[in-house]
Amino acid sequence: MKGMLAILQHDLIGLNAKVARSSNSEYVNITGRVLEETRSTITIIHRNKKKIVVKNTTVFHFTLSDGTIVEVDGEVIVGRPEDRIKRHIKRRW
Repeated sequence: MKGMLAILQHDLIGLNAKVARSSNSEYVNITGRVLEETRSTITIIHRNKKKIVVKNTTVFHFTLSDGTIVEVDGEVIVGRPEDRIKRHIKRRW
């Protein structure tokens, strides 16, 4: 769970990402480096093309710098990146 808390306050740009599940089947298995992040989307470089993925209907796998893979429900990271990074996260366990 430590990785999960870290990713919620982490800058996602530059991380390797994979779309694990999505309500849009075209997004599934998109992999690559995160290029941009907006309030509701993440842009991933996949096979030398920019793929824009909607956050709130997608489950992502992000690879941290130490090699740890963290699964994140996109609904949790919806919002402006700068606001998410500043937000204080309450532990619920």
